[in-house]
This record gives sequence, structure tokens and C-alpha cells, in this order.
Amino acid sequence: MSPLDVRPGDDDPAMLAAAARALELVADGALVGLGSGRTASVFVRLLGARVRDGLRVTGVPASGATAELAREAGIPLAPLSEDELLDITVDGADEVAPNLDLIKGHGGALVRERIIAGASKRQVILVGEEKLVRLLGERFALPVEVIPFAAGPVARAIKAAGLHPRVRMDATTGNELVNENGNITLDCAFHAPLADARAARALESVLRAIPGVVDTGLFLGTAERVLVGHPDGRVETLLRDGAA
Repeated sequence: MSPLDVRPGDDDPAMLAAAARALELVADGALVGLGSGRTASVFVRLLGARVRDGLRVTGVPASGATAELAREAGIPLAPLSEDELLDITVDGADEVAPNLDLIKGHGGALVRERIIAGASKRQVILVGEEKLVRLLGERFALPVEVIPFAAGPVARAIKAAGLHPRVRMDATTGNELVNENGNITLDCAFHAPLADARAARALESVLRAIPGVVDTGLFLGTAERVLVGHPDGRVETLLRDGAA
């Protein structure tokens, strides 16, 4: 592998194994959605190596950082099209429930990740075994993207829904972190993990109905499969019910 393929901090054998398995699902000529965050970056670098070896793909990135990395890796990029679905999107997740419901968004690009997932024939998620949970909300707060003008009323409504919101801050400036969409993120801590899939869907419905909420980090029923990398290089494939 060249330095482009893996950088310091991205040499986790579990993530490399999962990303390599995801590459097996990418056909020549595919339109590929490229997620954001550290896990997705490992996949992008390995995909770039395959492109330099002759694989023909076109990527659609979920963030500016992913776009920059993909260009560096030599992956041709294009915007989302009205006429074509993406063949596959590869991304990471913060939590994965047994039914493959997800919490995403701690990388800050959940809205664009949602759009790309919705424009894809299949979404493949790469995680390490530590991201598998019995119930959503066991380990992470729920990111909710909010229009800044509505931050106060949205926080009040989220508290009424039983969550504890905190504005995500920029570690460098100490100010509210504003994302590529010009919005802020409320990281909403759970009083207790969500009881089941029905509870997750009920919460999603409540949050999406709040004026000023753009999207949430609940990705429910979007993943076709989850590839779980292990430190010894094994990869476990979890399939959503009904997926081939």
C-alpha cells in the first residue's frame, strides 16, 4: 500500500479488513456514495488504490473532507443525479442495533449522509465490534441537526421529549460548531437506551415534527448490511431481514 492508501491512525486492522470486504461489493463502472468520518476515509483510500489499478468508479462524497480525500486518492467525483441511483454507499456508524438500525452523525455530516443513503440502491456500513449495541442509545448521544435560528425552541421541545440536548462546540474556537450546511448540532443524551425498534421510530417521528429540526442521527432501516471488522482481520457480515 502507498501512503495515500492508509495514513497514521487509519491502520486499525479491523477497519482495514471491513473496508477491504466492502471493496468486493463495488463493481466496475459503479456509482459509489462515499460517507464521512474516519471509517469512511479508510474505505476511500483503499478504493483509490483500486482506481489507480484500473477499477472504473465515480464517487459522490458526503462531505467536503471526503471529497478532498477522494480527489487526492484519484477517485473521479460527480454530484447526485436526477437520472441515476448510486449503486452502493459505504459509510460508518456510531451504534448498530441487532436489527441494523443505526445512530450516526458524530462525524458531523448526517444530513448529507442521509441524502446519499436515500439516493442509493444499497447502504453498507463498516464498524468495529465495539459499535454493536443491544439497544440504541447505550453508548452515544443522538445528534440532531438544527437551523441556528430555531436552537432555543428546538432544545425546549427536545427536553420535553425526554432527551438532554447540548450544543456541539468547535474545539478550536470554543464557539458553536457550524457545519457545511450552515447548521448546528445538538447532541441529545438519553435518559435510558431506547427500548426497541418501535421506540426508535416513535422518537424519530417526534423529533422530525419539531420546527427547525433538519434531521436526526437515527438511521432506521437504511442499512442493507453491516460489515463488522475484528482485530484479528475477521469480518462478520450482518444482513438486514430480507437482504440477499
